[in-house]
Amino acid sequence: MALAQAMALPTSAIIMVVRAAARQVILPRFRSLGVGEIAEKTGPSDLVTIADTEAETLICKSLAIDWPEALVLGEEGVSRDPSLRAAMGTADPVVIVDPVDGTWNFAHGLAVFGVLVAVARAGRPVWGMLYDPICDDWIEAEEGQPSRMVTPEAARILHTAAPKPVTELVGYIPVGLFPAAQKRTLALAGLGYARATCLRCSAHEYRMLAQGFVDFVLSGPTPHPWDHAAGVLAVLGAGGVARFLDGGEYDTARVSGVLLVASCEEVWQQVARDYAALI
Repeated sequence: MALAQAMALPTSAIIMVVRAAARQVILPRFRSLGVGEIAEKTGPSDLVTIADTEAETLICKSLAIDWPEALVLGEEGVSRDPSLRAAMGTADPVVIVDPVDGTWNFAHGLAVFGVLVAVARAGRPVWGMLYDPICDDWIEAEEGQPSRMVTPEAARILHTAAPKPVTELVGYIPVGLFPAAQKRTLALAGLGYARATCLRCSAHEYRMLAQGFVDFVLSGPTPHPWDHAAGVLAVLGAGGVARFLDGGEYDTARVSGVLLVASCEEVWQQVARDYAALI
């Protein structure tokens, strides 16, 4: 029996609610944000828009009705009340929502943003959705099942990329998220790869990794579950590997540590050696 059936997880309802939120409050705001509808949280690169708050409110309220047994928490709610963060690692089950992932891109009119939703049980992600509102498609991931790219018309099984030499690796490294003292180390290590860049959007970075288009994703030093839980599950279901650089398994309760998600064990080991200084 599939996990979603065993725990009565309303996956169809979650998908429907996310798509509705995109149609109703996210896409109408894209490239149409007015004065006063964009604000800074911790600084000029950490933004929140009215689309973030409206979408989170809609998704959380709808899912609370559709699945009253679950605790539903979003990124913006935790930003307002940091004490809620702990429940993302302990509640069983908890729905973790990133209403607009890639807000900086969204606020600047770049079509590289998405919606991330994960279901976790006591810290363990068991279901995830990585949704692209522009294309209206999503990766659906479930613990123990192959990850799938889904459109309203069809679905296909995903596979991560095959191993390759270090000089041919392509990955995402968020240098800007690290303290100044570590940025040089990050940048220099990345020079050994074919390409090391950053999309400023976890949803699309993990979508690219799960589809086999890139080889690894490195997190910042604070691995927020709304950024990583769904993506980790998607990559694992496509044949990849996810661990912290210190060897710890991914857990939504963890509040610090650098997470490395890779296409396979060989690539994980290659990249982990290059960034061992970050442990």
